[in-house]
Amino acid sequence: KYLILQEKVESDEKEYDNPYNLTLEDLKLGSSVINYDLSSNGYTQPNKEEFNGRIKLIFSLGQEFSTQCNNFDIDNDYITLFGSMMDGSRSTLEKNKYDLFVSTQNIFIDLNGHFIHPMFLLKELINIKNDNSFNTKTPRYIIARNMYLFNDNKAQYKWLILNDQYFMESLVKTFGYTEDSDLLKWVIERTKFDKNNPQDYGKLFWIKNCDGTLKLHANTFKVLQTLYQPNDNSENRFILDNIQAYLEYLGNLEDIKAENISEADKVKIMANLTYFAEQYKYNKNFNSDSKMMGRLRFFLNDEDIEILKKNNYFNLPKFKEWLDNADYDEYIVDYNQVWGRDNEPMNYNEWRKQHPKK
Repeated sequence: KYLILQEKVESDEKEYDNPYNLTLEDLKLGSSVINYDLSSNGYTQPNKEEFNGRIKLIFSLGQEFSTQCNNFDIDNDYITLFGSMMDGSRSTLEKNKYDLFVSTQNIFIDLNGHFIHPMFLLKELINIKNDNSFNTKTPRYIIARNMYLFNDNKAQYKWLILNDQYFMESLVKTFGYTEDSDLLKWVIERTKFDKNNPQDYGKLFWIKNCDGTLKLHANTFKVLQTLYQPNDNSENRFILDNIQAYLEYLGNLEDIKAENISEADKVKIMANLTYFAEQYKYNKNFNSDSKMMGRLRFFLNDEDIEILKKNNYFNLPKFKEWLDNADYDEYIVDYNQVWGRDNEPMNYNEWRKQHPKK
């Protein structure tokens, strides 16, 4: 194997400045080097059942990795996840089966060695010395990722959030992994609504599954509830402001194709965001005046109302009650479009006289 490695490193050096098609041989040789370094650094290889379970949980790959997107099976030994779009579908790679696409963020899942790694040129992993001996140089982040994800090594988690932040954020925002509450909290506190990139904030709350269905992140709402506290002077006091801004972004979204969602999906996302925020209107420990349910009413059209009814208000227990109670809030939200010093809205009692509850 040493001669093969040396020949490949020398070949890489000759062709480094030219287009180079990485092959299955490159992948297997690179994997063997990484596997050795993982073991040398204390990585405990999980059994097949444990590994498959973690891959399914973290990367949303179905049982036996049989989902129709996100993965490509090479000789039944590897699965690839490409970049932020997870585009490793069979249709993407079928044209050139064994010339492997390379991306700075690709992830190969080694189904024999039970670990993950990017693709490398051999010269990046092997250092040939003058005496023809060699040593391996697997990057620290590869070892840290595997020990964190598959050995539950908390020390590696701390290193990763300082040194491998893009990958750690992508676990939540790209793959929808929300089971680690520490990681999820870290990502939430780093993510604020940005009108120039509103989709990024939405990644805290939902992703699209491979089959096109919507997956809402219930754990995000649980963590937000622990972060949003009365009389908090930290950045967390703006949580409802960020949610409101994202709700308004969705409400004003003229082309839902920009989010790759259906109208029903959009209503479901907005309903869950609103439901979370509206609870603080009824909690005396908070001084919430966000009128979130009123804002939702302002954006809903007749078709959206039918979607809510058809889906039993997405089984949110007090949703319909709170929605019905927010008619005056809707009036205020609507009135804010034209509100001025000489044009103030009616107070609640005046307005209710003209709009009695049904």
